[in-house]
Amino acid sequence: MTATPSTTLDTVRPLTADEADALVTAARRAADEQGVRAAVSVLDAGGHLLAFRRDDRAVLIAGETSTRKAFTALQLDAPTADLVDVVRPDGLFHTLPTALDRPLLFIAGGVPLHRDGRLIGAIGVGGGAPEQDHGIARTAIGTVLGV
Repeated sequence: MTATPSTTLDTVRPLTADEADALVTAARRAADEQGVRAAVSVLDAGGHLLAFRRDDRAVLIAGETSTRKAFTALQLDAPTADLVDVVRPDGLFHTLPTALDRPLLFIAGGVPLHRDGRLIGAIGVGGGAPEQDHGIARTAIGTVLGV
């Protein structure tokens, strides 16, 4: 008799469209409280856009930067605020921004989203100072996902 290894797949509920919409709403509220004209992008674990909103008073590039920040945070499973130093000319990953086909953006404002320790997506905020964008993203995550 041959023993069959048992496998248990830990199933983690994916990020939902309703949660993505709630993250955008919470981020926009936090941005409004700070007077920031922001764009917010929320990606699922596969890097697909689930929700997006740009304040009509935000600079146009904020939409692009919010999406790139979210994508960068998702791909590297780290807040973009934590990655700024590693891509400087003397940093460990200084060639990373140009090594991939998809453009990465190493400016604070992108934060990965986790549930039960698993990566389920990312949020990106653009339009304010980098520290503001990071704080807005963190506030939205705390409001919606309680993290």
